[in-house]
Amino acid sequence: MTSYIIRRLIQSVVIILLITVIVFLVMRLLPGDPIYMFISPEEFNSSSIEKIEELRHELGLDKPIIVQYGDWLFGVIRGDLGTSILMRDSVASRIGLRLPITLHIGLLSFVIGTFLGILLGIASALKRGKWPDTIVTIISNIGITMPAFLLGIILMYFFSLYLGVLPVAGYTSPFEDFWMSTKQIIMPVICLALFPLASTARQTRSAMLEVVRQDYIRTARGKGLSEQTIIMRHALKNSLFPIVILSGVLFCAIIGGSVLIETIFNIPGMGRLAVDSILDKDYPVVQGVVLVISTIVVLVNLIVDISYGWLDPRVHYE
Repeated sequence: MTSYIIRRLIQSVVIILLITVIVFLVMRLLPGDPIYMFISPEEFNSSSIEKIEELRHELGLDKPIIVQYGDWLFGVIRGDLGTSILMRDSVASRIGLRLPITLHIGLLSFVIGTFLGILLGIASALKRGKWPDTIVTIISNIGITMPAFLLGIILMYFFSLYLGVLPVAGYTSPFEDFWMSTKQIIMPVICLALFPLASTARQTRSAMLEVVRQDYIRTARGKGLSEQTIIMRHALKNSLFPIVILSGVLFCAIIGGSVLIETIFNIPGMGRLAVDSILDKDYPVVQGVVLVISTIVVLVNLIVDISYGWLDPRVHYE
């Protein structure tokens, strides 16, 4: 187990480095120049070449790309994610303010979607062919095919513009105003939780239908065990293996989907920060956001891989 974890950690570091290299190069190949964020087109035409080059030197944009990447990477190793080109403040401090917001909405969506998905999947499997199974199947199909941005627009129109019961957009910390915070995150959480809920429900239903046909389930019923005991102690535990695998993918999808949802609902999280920084050509902020998000995704996948052996004794790590 220890050797496997070490290998996976090394692989994770290599993956993160490759991601940062790709993002670093792509950002600098995009059309546009961050110098325009400081100088208007009129000022750019009238400014002397020396003044423009001085500004480039101050921002470190006059160095070769490989040198810029090396300087940034050495800074990351020291715990410094760099300085924002546009705002001239620490990238780490900006991410530190935005990350809790994304995790607040993302974790809540993940927990709600996974928990309800498991419950609906169990109900669908136990009532196969009946109306609960039909309803869960319809919800699952809608949840998997419905685009998050379209669902967000529909919810905004119905609950905010038509009924007027929820705020259109924005975010308030639950420590400042819990009730307002709850109202503001209802629609974003629904948008982010629907796909995990639908996927988990379908996977749970499929796994449960496969498990309940096993001989040990029939033996448990023959011993006179209650249906609740059979489901919770035997069937559900042996159905969790594919669900745990899926949950890692779904959590990563939620983190990635936060970019779109935070933009739609004007939530000042990591996703919104990434979009704004890309539009502003703020290279250090984009690199810092990608580094943090990729690290979270890699760690989640590592945790899921390690949990295989705990859930299924048949899995052995060589």
